[in-house]
Amino acid sequence: MKVVLFCGGLGMRMRDDLTKTPKPMAMVGERPLLWHVMRYYAHFGHTDFVLCLGYGASSVKEFFLTYEETRSNDFVLENGARDVRLFSSDIADWKITFVDTGLGSPIGERLRRVRRFVEDEPMFMANYADVLTDAPLPDMVERFEASDASAALLAVPLQSSHHVVDIGDDSLISQVTPMRNLRQWENGGYFLLRPEIFDELHEDEDLVEGPITRLARQGRILAYPYKGYFSPADTIKERAQLEEMYQRGNCPWMVWDAERSGAIEPVDPLGF
Repeated sequence: MKVVLFCGGLGMRMRDDLTKTPKPMAMVGERPLLWHVMRYYAHFGHTDFVLCLGYGASSVKEFFLTYEETRSNDFVLENGARDVRLFSSDIADWKITFVDTGLGSPIGERLRRVRRFVEDEPMFMANYADVLTDAPLPDMVERFEASDASAALLAVPLQSSHHVVDIGDDSLISQVTPMRNLRQWENGGYFLLRPEIFDELHEDEDLVEGPITRLARQGRILAYPYKGYFSPADTIKERAQLEEMYQRGNCPWMVWDAERSGAIEPVDPLGF
C-alpha cells in the first residue's frame, strides 16, 4: 500500500533559530524523524512512499540521494576499505517519489497535489512525518478494509501534560484530572484513506478541518483508539525526550528493532 508523508511544513515550534532544516529532518539518534516514520511502515511491508515536500525540500532530497547504509546497519569492511559488505539494508526495497507541494500549502492541499500518484489505489495511507508510535498497523488496516468508511485515523489520549480542574460556585477546586485521563481522544495521524477523499477535498484547505470534519458528520470516519506508545515531536523539548530515549535504548516506536523497542530483553554479551 502506498504511503503519503507530509514533510513540507515550517515546523516553527521545533525551530531553534540556529538550524534551517524542516522538522521531519530533526535527528533522533543517527537518523531523522522522517526515516523513523518510514521504517515503521516498511517494517509492515509498505515501502512505496510519496513525500510531499515544501520548506527544506533540498534537505530531504540530499539525505536520500547520499544515503549511508552503514550508519544503521552492521557491515564488513574489506579490501583496504574499498569494499563494504552489509549484513542488512534499510532502504534497498523502498520506492520514494519526491513531489514539491508548495512552501505554504496546508496539508489537504499537499495531498491534493499528489492525487495522481494514489487515486488509482483502492486505499492508501498518509501521515505527518513527525509522530511516532508502536500501534499495530496490520490491525488498523484490517479494520479499515472491513468498514465502509472513507477514512480512518489513529486516535490517542490527549497528549498535554497539563491538568483540568473542576471549580465550584465558591471558587474551590473539587477535582484535579490529568488531561490524558479525560474521555476525549486526539487525532494522532496515521491516516488510512480511500480515493473518494479527493471528492471531498477542496483547494487550499486542511485535511482534518476540511474533508475529515465534513465526513465525520456523515458517519464516514473510522477511529482506531490506541492507548499504547505515541509521541509527537512538535517542540524542541519533545524531540529532546526522543533523543534521550534513543540514547538509553528505550525506543518503543522502533518496531523493526526488537531489542530497542523492548520486544526482547537485551542480552549481556559477557553473560552477567
